[in-house]
Amino acid sequence: MDIIFGRNKKEQLEPVRAKVTGEVYYRSKYLRSDTYKANIEANRIVVSEFGTMAYPDPCKNIFSKAFSYLSHTIPDFTDNCLINIMKCGEDFYATTETNYIRKINPQTLETLEKVDYRKYVAVNLATAHPHYDAAGNVLNMGTSIIDKGKTRYVVFRIPAAAPENKKGTNPLKHTEVFCSITSRSLLSPSYYHSFGVTENHIVFLEQPFKLDILKMSTAYIRGANWASCLAFHKEDKTYIHVIDQRTRKPLPTKFYTDPMVVFHHVNAYEEDGCLLFDVITYEDSSLYELFYLANLNQDFEENCRLTSIPTLRRFAVPLSVDKNAEVGSNLIKLTSTTAKALKEKDDQVYCQPELLYEGLELPRINYARNGKPYRYVFAAEVQWSPIPTKILKYDVLTKSSLKWGQEHCWPAEPLFVPTPGAQDEDDGIILSAIVSTDPQKLPFLLILDAKSFTELARASIDVEMHLDLHGLFIPDTDWDARKPALSQEERDRAPDSCVAPQA
Repeated sequence: MDIIFGRNKKEQLEPVRAKVTGEVYYRSKYLRSDTYKANIEANRIVVSEFGTMAYPDPCKNIFSKAFSYLSHTIPDFTDNCLINIMKCGEDFYATTETNYIRKINPQTLETLEKVDYRKYVAVNLATAHPHYDAAGNVLNMGTSIIDKGKTRYVVFRIPAAAPENKKGTNPLKHTEVFCSITSRSLLSPSYYHSFGVTENHIVFLEQPFKLDILKMSTAYIRGANWASCLAFHKEDKTYIHVIDQRTRKPLPTKFYTDPMVVFHHVNAYEEDGCLLFDVITYEDSSLYELFYLANLNQDFEENCRLTSIPTLRRFAVPLSVDKNAEVGSNLIKLTSTTAKALKEKDDQVYCQPELLYEGLELPRINYARNGKPYRYVFAAEVQWSPIPTKILKYDVLTKSSLKWGQEHCWPAEPLFVPTPGAQDEDDGIILSAIVSTDPQKLPFLLILDAKSFTELARASIDVEMHLDLHGLFIPDTDWDARKPALSQEERDRAPDSCVAPQA
C-alpha cells in the first residue's frame, strides 16, 4: 500500500504512447507552485499545508523565529492547487480550497502565473468546485474571514469574457460579488467543499463541521496543523440556505436538518414549487482523519475504516411557505420523493431527507443536466473504506444501479463524456484512470459505454501513475496540429480528435 500512497511518483514530462487502437497519450507533471519550489529548494517543508505545519529554520536567530510566528497569525495559504481544474474564459486554472489558483497550459502542463482571488474579491478560502452556465460564466463561493467585523460566505461570479468595451483584459478582473450570507459564528465558519445551483436558486449548506479561527491564528506557534482547527459539532444543526438568483437574496424561511458532513453536491433542480437537491452525506468527519500521512501505510486498506458510510440523500425545500400551515405538517406534496419539510414554530422548517443509496462518493452527472431534472449519477463505489473499489451508475428514478470492477483495481472519479449530438442523458462514455495494487498490472485509462456500463476499451501505460481520486480529462485541442507528424498507418487509425488524460 505504501507504494501507492507513501511515495512520490516520478514525473512523466513527455507524452507516453498508450497501448490501444487509436490515439491516447498520458502525461503528468508536478505543479510548479511557489510552495513546491520553496520546499524543493530547502529540501524540507517550509510552507504550511492543510495537514502539515512548517516550522522556522532551526538555523535562524530568535528574532527571525519570532517574526515567523507573527507572520503566521493570519496565515498565507498554500498555492498547491491539487483538487480540480477550472476553465475561466479561454484559460485553465488548477484550483484548491485557498485563495490561490494557478494558471496552467493544458497541453504541456506548464505552470503559469499565480492568481490571488483576493485581488478581485474579498475571500480567504474558496471552493474548488465552481459551476458554469451555458455561456461559460463561472459561479463560485468563498469565505471572507472577519472582514469589516463579519465573517461571510460570498458567492462570486467570473464572466466568460471581458465586457465589450474592455476586450483583451482578463475576465478575472471583472469578478463581481453576486451575494453574501453572514456566518452564524464570527470565529467558527462552516467548512464546505461544494454547493448546488438550479436555474433560479443557489443552495448552500452551513454545516456543523467548523473552522476555529482562534485556533488557526495560534496554530503555527503551537506547532499544530490547520486540519486540527476543524471540528465536527454533533450537537449543532445543519442550516440550508437557499438564495434566489433573481433577487440575489436568501429566502427568509430558516431551513435546517440534522448534523452532517457534506463534501459533494450531486445536483439540484426545481419541481412544482419545490427545490430538490441531492448530496453525499456523512454522519461525522472521520473521512478527513484517514488521510494523514501516518495512516497511509501498508495496512491502510485493512486498518482504515470510516465510522460513517457515505450516503446519497435527497432533500426537498418548499420555495414558498404557507404561514397558515399547521405546525408539524409536511410542506412537500410531491409524489416523486419521500423527502419531507416539516413546519415548526418561529418560521423554521425541519428537512428530513430521502435515502437514495449507501456507499458512493465522487459523484458526476451529465453536466448538461446541471441545475435541471436528471436521472443518472456516475460515481465511485465506496463502503467503509475511503478507497473506491468499483465504478457505479445509479438511476435516481428506478433506484437501480450498474457497476464495473476488477480485482486489485482502484478507479479514480468517473467522468461522463457525451456523444456529440446525443439525445439521451446517458448517451456517451465513462472515463476513469485505474491503478492497481498488483505491481504486475499496468495502470490504464478505462472507457465504458455509459448506457450499458460495458467496457469499450482500455489504454495501458507503462509508467508510475498517481492514485488521483478526483479525475479530469481535457480535450486535446492541439491534436490536429500534431496528427500530420504521425505515420500514415497511425493517421489512418486515429480519430478526428483525441482525449488526453491530464494530471
